[in-house]
Amino acid sequence: MRLFIAEKPSLGRAIADVLPKPHKKGDGYISAANGDTVSWCVGHLLEQQQPEAYNPLFKKWSHEHLPIIPQHWQLAIKKQTAKQLGVLRTLVKQADQLVHAGDPDREGQLLVDEVINFLGVKGAKKNTIQRILINDLNPSAIKQSLNKLRDNRDFIPLSTSALARSRADWLYGINLTRAYTLQGQKVGYKGVLSVGRVQTPLLGLVVRRDQAIDDFVSKPFYEVWAQLETQKGETETGEHFKAKWQPSEHCAKYLDEQGRNLSQALAQNVAGRVSQQAAKVKNLKREHKKQAPPLPYNLSSLQIDASKAFGLSAQQVLDVCQGLYERHKLITYPRSDCRYLPLSHFKQAKEVHAAIMANSQHLAQQGNLFSQTQFDLNQKSKAWNDKKVDAHHAIIPTQKISNNLSGNDAKVYSLICRNYLAQFLPHHEFYAVRVEVEIAAGLFVAVAKELINQGWKSIFVQGRSKANEQSSKANSNNNDEQQLLPKLSLGQNLKSLQAEVLEKHTSPPKAYTDATLLAAMTGISAHVSDPQLRKILRDTDGLGTEATRAGIIELLFSRGFLIRNGKTISSTITGKSLINALPDVATSPDMTARWEAELTAISEGTSQYQKLMLPLEQQLKDLVIQSRQVLPQGLAGLGTQSFAKKRKGQGRSGKSAKFTKKSNKP
Repeated sequence: MRLFIAEKPSLGRAIADVLPKPHKKGDGYISAANGDTVSWCVGHLLEQQQPEAYNPLFKKWSHEHLPIIPQHWQLAIKKQTAKQLGVLRTLVKQADQLVHAGDPDREGQLLVDEVINFLGVKGAKKNTIQRILINDLNPSAIKQSLNKLRDNRDFIPLSTSALARSRADWLYGINLTRAYTLQGQKVGYKGVLSVGRVQTPLLGLVVRRDQAIDDFVSKPFYEVWAQLETQKGETETGEHFKAKWQPSEHCAKYLDEQGRNLSQALAQNVAGRVSQQAAKVKNLKREHKKQAPPLPYNLSSLQIDASKAFGLSAQQVLDVCQGLYERHKLITYPRSDCRYLPLSHFKQAKEVHAAIMANSQHLAQQGNLFSQTQFDLNQKSKAWNDKKVDAHHAIIPTQKISNNLSGNDAKVYSLICRNYLAQFLPHHEFYAVRVEVEIAAGLFVAVAKELINQGWKSIFVQGRSKANEQSSKANSNNNDEQQLLPKLSLGQNLKSLQAEVLEKHTSPPKAYTDATLLAAMTGISAHVSDPQLRKILRDTDGLGTEATRAGIIELLFSRGFLIRNGKTISSTITGKSLINALPDVATSPDMTARWEAELTAISEGTSQYQKLMLPLEQQLKDLVIQSRQVLPQGLAGLGTQSFAKKRKGQGRSGKSAKFTKKSNKP
């Protein structure tokens, strides 16, 4: 008997649907006519044990016990899913062949592997386990996946990476949460001060941004704009355009770090000198540029765009995507960190396009754009790249047709369709024009963009919220003015009319939103202070994973560390006080970014489990000692929750996970 072990019931039923019929449905499993059986986990069936499982004394929180570092890790059976684990125990014993059908990511690999290991599978049965990777729950896609089974041993590094992440998070969270909660109690804080390797640096980003906003003092700066006129012909009037003054190195003492002129007197002097003067085109650059379409989405990029367009939180987008994937079967696997597609998928472009067109009637204005646009389905963009695809690929529409999409489901689906369809449209083409004009020995610059072909941007003009449009206009006003320029030539003589001085003011940093906080998590290198670490970080390295980022943000809200005001996210007094009490190493993203890079290296087979864990154990000893030197006075009198006797670790769904009677040491 061949047994498929899926990550969740919905995936198990989807696999069973393509197996030979008639089916026999049992309690927690489905058997096919050919003897194949499908069963499933219900998320994590096992969880990390609590500290008291290692030593009963650990039930009481005390500095004397810290750091708690298990020598032999243990897993406990989750009470609410113990029955399903029993079903799997029986089926695994009966099976001749096991097929791992966890979700195609790091956590999905570990989730099923840990059950197989816990149930004691060994020898030939373990060495012959196969792996099925399913990104699309529609029957045709699952049948294709069944024909591409792989050796589960190929994914040992992926599973080891997830295991290292789970244990490292347990160690860090358990020890520092206990250490700082105990210190908080000394000043009268009521509740648990949760500290985590991802959540705390994320909170640190918000606290530091809030502090920068509070400390900001706006300063005026001054721009000079020349009003330029081309020479008049006998039968025509001169054409006009504007150019902005570029301060020379002689003006350096009047400039701020961004090159803005802070001297009103200097600006007025320049304006007076260049008004009603001869001018000449000293440099003229007209560059033909092509802009390729944006790649299809991974989860974070989709969450960012959906937040900008529709004001949805990261968690709302993830929930919508799970429904589109599991219930509607309209999109592929949503917890993906990949933005590329396998070449084999290109053959399905016509069918996917047809499904989008059939579904587009439910996508309001965006659907009209899709149906009115001509797509070249033979065009292959850079999105199709086998070298950049492994366990899962970008989030794209499936071939499924549905007639009941509405609300946020339709909105998010439209974004996914848009980025997919953009791959079959021409590049966005334009001329980037830059003109340098000399007036009275001063340099002035005018820039312009001349459209050649709208290309893929033709389907990006809709789907933006009014607030987002207003934000875009505000941002454009802060940039050098874009304008239509007359036809100019190098060396052409011009006339400077009356120049004007514009007084502007420096703006404070913007408070975080869901979109910008997610962008910070995915582009963490911009917030890392260590220049050497910044060099080794890749585009894929960030805080947390695609599957966990939304949950981590929501966790900080639920624990009272963050608060929302409309789209704006800011820190609470409790959040600020906690960050101020913690050492910099715990609140900056450097350490976590280094961890994520190491975890990625483990998953790729270029690093090892112990390379992450051994330094962490030593670091925890130092951090626990350091915590006892801190009394977080800013937390005095805060907090309302009762003191928690148990601190739970993070599971796959963002819910709590405990700690094991049986070792799962790699």
